Amino acid sequence: MEYTRLGTTGLQVSRICLGCMGFGDATRGTHKWVLNEQDSRPVIKKALELGITFFDTANVYANGTSEEYLGRALKDMAKREDVVIATKIHGKMREGPNGSGLSRKAIFGEIDHSLRRLETDYVDLYQIHRWDYETPIEETMEALNDVVRAGKARYIGASAMWAWQFQKALYVAEKHGWARFVSMQDHLNLIYREEEREMLPLCRAEGIGVIPYSPLASGRLTRDAGTETTLRSETDQIQKLKYDASADTDRTIIERVAEIAEKRGVLRTHVALAWLLQKQPVAAPIVGATKISHLDDAIGALDLKLTPEEIAALEEPYVPHRIVGHQ
Repeated sequence: MEYTRLGTTGLQVSRICLGCMGFGDATRGTHKWVLNEQDSRPVIKKALELGITFFDTANVYANGTSEEYLGRALKDMAKREDVVIATKIHGKMREGPNGSGLSRKAIFGEIDHSLRRLETDYVDLYQIHRWDYETPIEETMEALNDVVRAGKARYIGASAMWAWQFQKALYVAEKHGWARFVSMQDHLNLIYREEEREMLPLCRAEGIGVIPYSPLASGRLTRDAGTETTLRSETDQIQKLKYDASADTDRTIIERVAEIAEKRGVLRTHVALAWLLQKQPVAAPIVGATKISHLDDAIGALDLKLTPEEIAALEEPYVPHRIVGHQ
């Protein structure tokens, strides 16, 4: 395993992050393909054995049960000081007023709920899952600062928003001397590169660590189009929203991933992740493994260094896509 600093912080993270959206109670969320607690534990155990120390979840994943499963597993399998736990806040956790969003009330309530589910006194990275258009960013940033000062989070981060919004949040924090976002969790892979236009240059300029989600485009970069049907591919409407509309134009890129993988004698997963790992300022792609083999495959990408010619071949067919992920 390789480790790197998250942005310009002193925090070291494994270069592969285990995404935990695939763990949870299928009856308590929108995803029917998630692993139950018994099945998720071997995946978490394997991640630790491979040297993965960075784990990302969210309060909304399976209505909190992803946090519960991860928390219990890490408590049993690892020392708290040896792992980096990241979670997120924004989505609806209950019906009625104040059941979602980034108000001071929501942040103070949800951090405590997340800590209880994770069975820990603090999280290493507390992220806003999306932008809250109904709450002033000043209120959100002050509340997040207070969470850090209270020792409930070591760092704060953000996810999936417009670059101007992220810049505004950074400015507000700097203006008031509050805790500043240190990471950006955004949608980035070989068939979705819109973040390269504004967000990645901003992150490079501001010393922000990037931890991309959907690095394999929900598996589409790892196989020929239409060759495999899974419960997730059949039922995950978010996956369809992200990639179905551009499937025809993305086909050439997927074919080039396959060509380079065959030429180099490696898996397609290695090629897709190696491309991300060589892109600045990416710190750690978030791999949503639901099988032990997914982790073994991901780790192999650390040994592959793409040539400039291979990178150019992968990037050349790309055409602009509609924005997916922001609100």
